[in-house]
Order: sequence, then structure tokens, then C-alpha cells
Amino acid sequence: MINEKLEKAFNDQINKELYSEYLYLAMQAYFERLNLKGFVNWFTVQVQEEHAHAMGMFDYVHQRGGHVELEAIDKPVTNWSSPLHCFEEVLKHEEFVTSRINALMDVADEVKDRAALSFLDWYLKEQVEEEATVGDVLATLKLIKDDSKALLMLDKDLAARTFTAPVIG
Repeated sequence: MINEKLEKAFNDQINKELYSEYLYLAMQAYFERLNLKGFVNWFTVQVQEEHAHAMGMFDYVHQRGGHVELEAIDKPVTNWSSPLHCFEEVLKHEEFVTSRINALMDVADEVKDRAALSFLDWYLKEQVEEEATVGDVLATLKLIKDDSKALLMLDKDLAARTFTAPVIG
């Protein structure tokens, strides 16, 4: 049976993961308005990943005999001044999520739940990858500046991203 404090922390993180899905869906809509289909694809994949992350934790809480309690999801920002600004916000958000995964691991460590720590290790590694991927796109956007041709080339590159369901845990 999962510790009550840890169960609450997992429920909070499930909400954060669902918010991430919602935020990236708003970003997907933003790029739809800009008619940048590669960026749309990038965020479509990101939405799928965040959903999988939330459901991985959802399933884990149930496997441990806990109860998932879903809370309201905050309304995300829905507009950005540029693709660069949007990806700056993505990086900030991913850094926030990393801090929340670390805090969840702190609770698991505090209650001495080794199984939860082992489970959460996958999420921590995933966050390192997420931040690096976003950082790469952000670095390219900074190089592009106002070059619309370069932006379209990046858009074409981002169209190649595909979703692969993660094996969590």
C-alpha cells in the first residue's frame, strides 16, 4: 500500500502532467494559427508524451493500492509573441516539471519507498531528455532570429518527429 503522503504527492504530479498536456495542446493550437505544420506535429507528439506520463503515474498509484484524485486543470496561456518566445516558455515549463519530479522523489525518499524511487527514476531521466530536446530547438530558433526561410526549414525538420509510446518504470 502506498504511503498517504506519497499518494498525495503523486496525485499532485498527475495534475501537473495533465496540465503539461493541456499547455502543449494550447501551443499546438498557436502553431496551427501560424500555419507551421511541423511545429504542430512537434507539439502533437509532446501532448501524447505528457498524456502517457500522467497515465503512467495514474496506473502506478492504482498498482500500489492508492487512489487517484483528479483536480481541476489550470487554464494555460494561449498566445505567444513568437515561436522563440513559445519555446522559451516550454523550457521554463520543463525545468519546472523537473523540479516537481525531484520534489516527488524527495517525498518517496522521506517515506523510504524504494519502489517509488525506482519508478520515478525513469521520469527523471525523461526530464533530462525533454530539457535537452527543447534546448536544441530553442538554440536553433535563436540562430534563426527573423529569417522566415530558416524558420520554414526548421518547421520541415520538426514535421519528422513521431510518437513512440514510452515504457515507463
